[in-house]
Amino acid sequence: MTDAATYVECGVAVDDRGMLQFCNDFDMSAVKRFYAVSNPQSQFVRAWHAHKVEKKFVYVASGSALFGIVDIDDWDKPDPDLEVQTRTLSDARPGVLEIPGGCAHGFKTLVPDTKVFFFSTSTLGESAEDDFRYPYDYWNSWSVVPR
Repeated sequence: MTDAATYVECGVAVDDRGMLQFCNDFDMSAVKRFYAVSNPQSQFVRAWHAHKVEKKFVYVASGSALFGIVDIDDWDKPDPDLEVQTRTLSDARPGVLEIPGGCAHGFKTLVPDTKVFFFSTSTLGESAEDDFRYPYDYWNSWSVVPR
């Protein structure tokens, strides 16, 4: 990810009562709001959304998704050849991914019924004044490499 990006590994506890996902090391003191996103189908892409200031933290509550992050070089016309950093998040191995201000981000769901939570450091009004959108395929990092 970008130099400022962080990833906080979370955990899962399973016993005869079921499963508990937790992220005790994620500091939520800067968070002002959150929202959940689910897509109508698997392999659906939602991209590219950027903020100069607003920082977001992402957590996949169910399913899995491939995330892309791009450091923006020019807000009016970014270079289409900028490097895209990718990371897969999954409920099977929970974690929180930071998307720093100054970056564009997007994601592609990999399995049905994926639910993604975004935690934002800006109010809705602040976010609306710091909002940049680019076409979903401006940086086309959505192919999954078979392993």
